[in-house]
Amino acid sequence: MRKRMASLAVAGSAALFAMTATQAPGADHAAPPGEGSAIFAAACAGCHGSDLSGGRGPSLFDPRLFTRLTDPQIHEAIEKGVKDSEMPPFGGTLDSAQIGAVIAYLHSRSAELAGGATATTGAPASAAVVRPPPNPDGQRIHSQTQDFQIETLVDHLDTPYGLAFLPDGRLLVSERTPTGNLRLIDPSGRQPPPRITGLPAIHQGQDAGLLDVAVGPNYARDGWIYLAYSDSDPSLPEPPPPAPGTPGFQIKRKPSMTVIVRGKIDAANRWTAQQEIFRAPWSVYTPSGAHYGSRILFDGKGHLFFSIGERGDMKNAQNLATPLGKIHRVNLDGSIPADNPFVRTAGALPSIWSYGHRNPEGLAIDPRTGLIWESEHGPVGGDEINLIERGANYGWGVVSKGMQPGIDAVSAPGMVDPAAWYFPTIAPSGIGFYEGNRYAGWKGSLFVCALRGQQLRRLTIKGRHVVDQEIVFSDLGRVRAIATGPDGLLYVLMTDPTGPGWNVDFTNPVRGRLVRLNPITWQQVEFKFQ
Repeated sequence: MRKRMASLAVAGSAALFAMTATQAPGADHAAPPGEGSAIFAAACAGCHGSDLSGGRGPSLFDPRLFTRLTDPQIHEAIEKGVKDSEMPPFGGTLDSAQIGAVIAYLHSRSAELAGGATATTGAPASAAVVRPPPNPDGQRIHSQTQDFQIETLVDHLDTPYGLAFLPDGRLLVSERTPTGNLRLIDPSGRQPPPRITGLPAIHQGQDAGLLDVAVGPNYARDGWIYLAYSDSDPSLPEPPPPAPGTPGFQIKRKPSMTVIVRGKIDAANRWTAQQEIFRAPWSVYTPSGAHYGSRILFDGKGHLFFSIGERGDMKNAQNLATPLGKIHRVNLDGSIPADNPFVRTAGALPSIWSYGHRNPEGLAIDPRTGLIWESEHGPVGGDEINLIERGANYGWGVVSKGMQPGIDAVSAPGMVDPAAWYFPTIAPSGIGFYEGNRYAGWKGSLFVCALRGQQLRRLTIKGRHVVDQEIVFSDLGRVRAIATGPDGLLYVLMTDPTGPGWNVDFTNPVRGRLVRLNPITWQQVEFKFQ
């Protein structure tokens, strides 16, 4: 295990280096107290938050933690995992001394929250401060090649997920709310965004809900709009409501699955003429609330690509008999192209284009080369940007650049390495290429939205390689999706940061906004200061 951690440290993680350098292999003494912070940052922060305030996992910045659980119970939970949750066992990743160091670190942070003496100095510590969410509106940003100002066009969206422009300049925004809203927005702000009625019944909870929206490539002629959403069996009863305060990942849910449909919006803003493009059999539905994937992409050649996550079970990603952990390719009407890679493979789903994916939340096609790119959430670190190839295996379940109990290899023959990867995690979501001329030096760039990192990144792509990247902005909220408008400007969906430190519950609808990046020219800057 220490070899595994050391290999990641060499790849660029200072936190992991701190974890491996402080104790020799086989040592049986307790880890130094300060080591717990570094171990937590590398192994735990991806789910529980860098400040322990929670996220996919519950908040650990809680003075009641050690009144409910003893140290041996916490040790066992870290070592063996928590049944019926997304908490994996770390016994194969961390030794007993390292787990003890994490527990000591949690003790020290718990004392800080309680306002008592810190574990190291005995001095009083201040309680946690609930921060107001950042307001990106009006922020002026200086990037490597282009200055711009963020303008909020629509505020108070409920957990927005996808956006797509109509030919007339209006855009559709999907909201991952309990009811699943699809809104039709006028970027000028002259009209309130109406809600499209008549959508299919949508299963909601944790990662589930109304997910991506895409305007069909022949919309001007046929009016088709495509949706990805989570679906559950209406014949099954709803589980009993959870007790107050139950972490989202422990809530009992109906089995659910990603569905792709297409339909039309009539003059009264009603969803009509729905057709199913992809629906899995009920046997594939799972009660996990995680990793639906669900991005939609058209290749301009009559094909539709869509992504589905492995739903929290990495074995699914390598199994060609299940749609989970895959990127799929179908014709626009949902039929299977004859040249799909596994059409003639016994037992394989014919819609599969690539496999070995964990939770792919971004798909984009490079208009210069026609190559398809993807963003994918890693486990603890190991987020990926991949170049998607026909029939390729991207390794999840066997290899990972991140930390995952049960996976020791970072690469293997026959499995495609990512074009770029991140440690610690940034939680990449929507991606998109920019081909306009409104921003200096941005043409041809791939933009990557990041949730955990609260970042918008710009990657320079040359052919099949990522050759450079910059953080365009950060710390203004979770960045979910990006699209280029007919005016050549970039439009971005953002939400408030989540976790108790922000007074926002990860499992509930989160306030979101649609913003536009307005370029600032040197002439504008000079005029301002005259």
